[in-house]
Amino acid sequence: MFDNLSDKFHDAFKAISGKNKITEDNIEKTLADVRTALLEADVNFKVVKGFINAVKDKALGEKVVRGVNPGQKFIKIVHDELAGMMGEENKEINFERDGIVPILVVGLNGQGKTTFSGKLSLHLRKKKNKKVLLVPADTYRPAAKDQLITLAKQMDMDWFDSDLSMSPCEIAMSAMAYAKDNGKDVVIIDTAGRLHVDEELMSELSQMKEVMTPFNPEVLIVADAMTGQEAVNVARSFHESVGITGVVLSKMDSDARGGAALSISYVSGVPIRYISTGERMKDFELFHPDRLAGRILDMGDILSLVEKAEDEIDQKEAERMMKRLEKNKFTIDDFMKQMNMIGKLGSMGSIMKMIPGMGGALRGMGDITPAENEMKKIKVIISSMTKNERDDHKILNDSRIKRIAKGSGTTDGAVQDFLKKFKQMEKMIGPMMQMFKGGGMPAIPGMGGMPGAQTNGFRQMPGESGKKRKKGGKKGPWGGGGYFSK
Repeated sequence: MFDNLSDKFHDAFKAISGKNKITEDNIEKTLADVRTALLEADVNFKVVKGFINAVKDKALGEKVVRGVNPGQKFIKIVHDELAGMMGEENKEINFERDGIVPILVVGLNGQGKTTFSGKLSLHLRKKKNKKVLLVPADTYRPAAKDQLITLAKQMDMDWFDSDLSMSPCEIAMSAMAYAKDNGKDVVIIDTAGRLHVDEELMSELSQMKEVMTPFNPEVLIVADAMTGQEAVNVARSFHESVGITGVVLSKMDSDARGGAALSISYVSGVPIRYISTGERMKDFELFHPDRLAGRILDMGDILSLVEKAEDEIDQKEAERMMKRLEKNKFTIDDFMKQMNMIGKLGSMGSIMKMIPGMGGALRGMGDITPAENEMKKIKVIISSMTKNERDDHKILNDSRIKRIAKGSGTTDGAVQDFLKKFKQMEKMIGPMMQMFKGGGMPAIPGMGGMPGAQTNGFRQMPGESGKKRKKGGKKGPWGGGGYFSK
């Protein structure tokens, strides 16, 4: 979502890069460019004004610290102010309080309320060990009930069989009684979409919250991040009419400008609690302002990457593979397992954006779709091999290669090309493991060494010396656009 904004920030920071100290003169252009970048990202102009003034005041009041690059210090100030603008820290709902926790999911039509309800229920069961009840309460669109029940069945989640002839208030109270009788911890009520200017429907929502006052309900508004400032205005209107307790930003994996994420909490006074990042039920994250600020400024988001890895990767399998690598054993089967593990974390691009400095490298590479397609082709080739062939590529003679090519719908040359590059990787395993044991990252050909890496400036790659590789320099198997670029 923030690729364009990240580029604009990078260009803006060039003006202060390499300066000995921060002065009003040398940050004037940088601040002007940052202001333009935020406005173009559809951030509320009052928010932008306050942000720029805060950054300027803190930057000019900052004492010079020996050994700290002024440019880096300025970026740190921008990072902290960005995080502050979005809410400073994650504020998830308190699910450990006494009694059943009811959650009213509200918002406009088509914002992703039903999908979010399913995602939240899965998160609560998996992460919080909560017994959740999904409740369809859209009495205007009968298909909404079917949609929620279908999601519940797919996730093996309990749902309430709402009587749509009843009012939303009656459905909500009946669901709470059912939840109490059946030992539920959380009740998620998926309400009908409504326009914030529709007084009758907004009044209906207010009544729902009022009748549920004894249960101290949470009210989460799902806002489409693609709608920019309109999402901010809608959240503010809902808050004034109903009193919402949290914001959920949906479609955060889109190519929208991002203004809603940056200013919705500041303008509405309501914290962003969750973000929805895709269509799958597991494409769901807690909202961490500091981490998102880091992604925007190309500082990466290692914590989120580690959390994803903990959720998606089989720890025992990873340990077994590491032991094999330590013994300098690396087979095509091992490589396939590695690709599958990485695939669970997301696309190549989404992973790279979470690694400090790699966001800029990713944009420098341009479209990585061909590289990702190449990886898919490699998986098909490997899937056409027998177990023995994956365990020992040395047995792959011409006849076997022809069979694999035919089975994978590729050519003999494509299979041979993969084998050639795999053998290059195989030779690297020993030296790489020695580097890991030494406490540093391996010097991957084509990407520069990483031991004791320093990041000097906004987008420098870890381990870069600032010198460009000589034109025509030799690329390793990772060089220039994915694992298997030609």
